[in-house]
Amino acid sequence: MSDKDLMDQEEIHSKVLRAGRRTYFFDVRSTKAGDYYLTITESKKFTHDDGSFHYKKHKIYLYKEDFTAFRENVGEMMDFIIDEKGTEVISERHQKDFKKEEPRQNGEMKASENFTDVNFDDI
Repeated sequence: MSDKDLMDQEEIHSKVLRAGRRTYFFDVRSTKAGDYYLTITESKKFTHDDGSFHYKKHKIYLYKEDFTAFRENVGEMMDFIIDEKGTEVISERHQKDFKKEEPRQNGEMKASENFTDVNFDDI
């Protein structure tokens, strides 16, 4: 591989955004013609039962001719979400006290799920 080919694959400028189990990489790269483009990579960590893990990656290539439309669409979608739902994260998985449900065996409910907590002071 020539030095020019190595330069074409090298990141010119990079930024990383860590978000829970996901990491987003924003990389400016160079085309063979010497122009720049952006790659956005989402990397998500998956852990196996034995403690080993692997990453799944998804990549978007974004070229300058699409920057304006891309920026407008992302901005419009973000504005829509904020206008409709506000900035508060309401997903229960994002709550500090969230506990993942244990898988049930044979479809049986846990003993604690068979009864409703009743406070007799309320009666």
